[in-house]
Amino acid sequence: MSRREPLNREKILDAALALAGEEGLGGLSMRRLAKALGVEAMALYNHVANKTDILDGIADRVFAEIDRADLALPWPERLRAMALSTYRVLSAYPVVPMALATDQANPTTLRAVQPVDDAIGALYEAGFDDDGVRQALGALNSLIFGALLLTTAGFARQHSGEAEQEQMDVYIRRVDPAKLPHFSRALPALAAGIPEQDFERALDMLITGLVAAAPRR
Repeated sequence: MSRREPLNREKILDAALALAGEEGLGGLSMRRLAKALGVEAMALYNHVANKTDILDGIADRVFAEIDRADLALPWPERLRAMALSTYRVLSAYPVVPMALATDQANPTTLRAVQPVDDAIGALYEAGFDDDGVRQALGALNSLIFGALLLTTAGFARQHSGEAEQEQMDVYIRRVDPAKLPHFSRALPALAAGIPEQDFERALDMLITGLVAAAPRR
């Protein structure tokens, strides 16, 4: 009989990320996680404090995949590179932006906060004062996390299944053009977007606005 590898924090986070990816945040519990690992739930507490600690650990691990922009680039390009890398990495792990948006995770490690620090540095370089940095960073985060949440729920998400597409078609047909002429006209386009392309276009528009508003143009 082969010996079971000892349990550790990394193994727990691996299993938690896989379980949350399959079952969503609601399906991630200490009991289910222990069952997936083939151990008693109490054994987990030797390595993690609770579910919040697990979600923070998952988020920290995912944030580590975000590429840092080349500091030699002009600030608008650094800001764009950071935002695009953040979007791409987090879109591969939908449970992480959901956990962050619902305040179930709030990692504070260096590698989790580094992308934000880089973005703030770019905005200070652009000449924004403290209030301007807060507002610009808020707009950037709203775009990133709003786009991420829309790709997992709502019109912007990709409808891969045939049944899912049929449901969308039924919804579109129920909208009365006489009562909602503008929404009716835009609805097919809203349902047919390509999320990453749409995000890049919105990001370009936001950065163009920031460049125009920056004190040091």
